[in-house]
Amino acid sequence: MKLWGGRFTKEENALVNQFNASISFDQRFYRQDIRGSIAHVTMLAKQGILTDTEKQQILAGLEGILADIENGTLDVDPSAEDIHSFVEAALIARIGEAGKKLHTGRSRNDQVALDMKLYIRDEIMALDALIKELLQTILHIIEENLETFMPGFTHLQKAQPVTVAHHFGAYFEMFLRDRSRLSDIRKRMNTCPLGAGALAGTTYPLDREYTASLLDFDCATRNSMDSVSDRDYLIELCSAMATMMMHLSRFSEEIILWNSNEYQFVELDDAYSTGSSIMPQKKNPDIAELVRGKTGRVYGTLVSILTTMKGIPLAYNKDMQEDKELIFDAVDTTKGCLALFTGMLATIKFNQQIMKKSAMNGFTNATDAADYLVNHGVPFRDAHGIVGQLVLSCLEKGISLDEMSLEEYRSISPVFEEDIYEAISLETCVEKRTTLGGPAPSAMREIAKEYQKLLEV
Repeated sequence: MKLWGGRFTKEENALVNQFNASISFDQRFYRQDIRGSIAHVTMLAKQGILTDTEKQQILAGLEGILADIENGTLDVDPSAEDIHSFVEAALIARIGEAGKKLHTGRSRNDQVALDMKLYIRDEIMALDALIKELLQTILHIIEENLETFMPGFTHLQKAQPVTVAHHFGAYFEMFLRDRSRLSDIRKRMNTCPLGAGALAGTTYPLDREYTASLLDFDCATRNSMDSVSDRDYLIELCSAMATMMMHLSRFSEEIILWNSNEYQFVELDDAYSTGSSIMPQKKNPDIAELVRGKTGRVYGTLVSILTTMKGIPLAYNKDMQEDKELIFDAVDTTKGCLALFTGMLATIKFNQQIMKKSAMNGFTNATDAADYLVNHGVPFRDAHGIVGQLVLSCLEKGISLDEMSLEEYRSISPVFEEDIYEAISLETCVEKRTTLGGPAPSAMREIAKEYQKLLEV
């Protein structure tokens, strides 16, 4: 059933119909579309635009359609133009004339705007739940690895010793911000466009605030043109998902590196790895690699929607139909990546001795050697130069700072005493960094308590 055929004298070209139709993808809106229609009809009856009998007939019909789609006894007709026309046609077929009054006081423009907002609101909740699960997994790893030492890196060069807890805490902060962004989007988008009509509202005495309350919106939108042409919230969500995927991709890159033969910091569970068709020894980090790869796909959605929207005049234009397949794919991709990455992370094993040995090499305690000199009255810039000479001497001899004799230390600076070895031990280097945000187990233990409280909401 076409919702607009009266003005036309010729049938729509078959290719035009196929090109124009959106039923193949917007049918996933059926729950949101029916929920919106139920609220709309309830409001129309309250305002006296529909009789109570008509209201009861329409609501019963809509609830029956929803139940039948859910239980599989009603299939969405692929020849319908979109999910809105399908639901309306099914309703009229079931209840007759009363069904033709469903669309009173609204347009497909405000209807699709509502459906998309209801859908996005649901998906924000689903994304938030997945991020929360990931954060809980990261927090468990933090709590279990407060004293699992590893090298911290800058420029992919060993820099200073840290712990797995501290390293994973950085990712906890990233995903915590992701969760905050979702909350912000949810608050900003939570206005109801239904009742805006095609672009200029309607002459019917609608109670838009009542409709908004029925659908759990904070209020109705304030401008009918913006109501049907706003896609900012989709762009914001795409941006937020792109940032989530960037965080997952960075994390994946580290897992891939740590899983390599050169690092051997971690071992991935067999359930989250694959093998090679020709090399029997291989155990590949395919989940991490796919997450890293799919990041570009989500980035593409953001760029595509921005490009689609950049030249559209007010109000609604058919270009905006392109938002649906893009956002559906980006949401599905991001949700899938979050779920799989969390499973992979929850089953990962840390090779603690290898990580500790790696932290002890590479002069990660050089800064602490400089701090030792500063604490004994040497200006930091002079201390920096002295430790640079120590490192150069160690490199020439193929030893670490821990292996250098006291005589060798004193040949470069007489300030060094026997306590230098305690000062540059791996444990001391980490445990003395107790300032807020530092890697010391005592500091991270307190931060973990804060993280736990943040996850209680």
